[in-house]
Amino acid sequence: MGDVRALQILSPGPLTTVQDLGRYGLGRYGVPPSGALDSFSLRVANLLVGNAEQEACLEITLMGLKVKALTDLLIAVTGGDLQPRLNERPLQVWQSHIMRRGDLLHFIGPKSGCRAYLALGGGISVPRVLGSKSTNLSSGFGGLEGRPLRRGDILNSHSPHLFLPKAPRALDPASIPTYPSAWTLRILFGPQDEDFPQEEKHFLLSSFNVTSELDRTGIRLSGRPIRARAGKPDSIISEGVAPGAVQIPGDGQPIIILVETVTGGYRKIATVISADLPLLGQIKPGDRIRFQEVSKEEASNALSRMEAAISSLSYLGGKSPATDFS
Repeated sequence: MGDVRALQILSPGPLTTVQDLGRYGLGRYGVPPSGALDSFSLRVANLLVGNAEQEACLEITLMGLKVKALTDLLIAVTGGDLQPRLNERPLQVWQSHIMRRGDLLHFIGPKSGCRAYLALGGGISVPRVLGSKSTNLSSGFGGLEGRPLRRGDILNSHSPHLFLPKAPRALDPASIPTYPSAWTLRILFGPQDEDFPQEEKHFLLSSFNVTSELDRTGIRLSGRPIRARAGKPDSIISEGVAPGAVQIPGDGQPIIILVETVTGGYRKIATVISADLPLLGQIKPGDRIRFQEVSKEEASNALSRMEAAISSLSYLGGKSPATDFS
């Protein structure tokens, strides 16, 4: 069948973009990775509808997205509970569903978390730019014309009829993450923690408030200032940064780096471990954050458990995506 018209955007909400797992290896050219802020949710959403886990989905922020199906689709919604409604009836998240032609899906607002992910069986047919379909908002490329979705946009999908299953699929409830308003993020100290010799203990004992300065570039926190060693300048020579790095600018208020930043000129006291990076996409203004130091072994084990959860998806009906197509 090839590409077909799949979804019409009736209302885009405050920010809905096309994202996949991002474009990596281009930081030396000033190109950030972009991609889903909650990669776990995106990967699971894709697997629930039979896609490759790196396929593009819609990343929905907070509320307001309303779409109309232009053909029969297999869909899954994961991530934060933004109270999705299919034809005005509550839609179970972390599970696949059939959306018939003419059906309406919309998101009322956050019950928990900040971002939801909508996957279509057959993916979203937009061009790859530098190896990724992800939208880079600051530079205006990738996704759909390098911008957030707008009312009236039409999204295509590749042969979605091939993905309509005989039985729904769902993630094992034990593997579904929770999104509280008080977070504990696990960290490893470094790479410039030696410049904060007296502050590591205060960093761990403090609780920080999430400010309204939060977007896809970073999360600014407020709380007890974290001060560098006396005599140290406020900034350092700019260098590459990775998502999850915790920068300490001159005012001492931490900034957690996200996926639209590639360099930084502030010291990094710590880095959020890989297993907790998807949680950063669910943090919202007004939440509280504490940091917990773990060992490299504990960080590695946590990542292994997350990957195991993805590998051991529990499908209702007991069949794998490879054999469950009708």
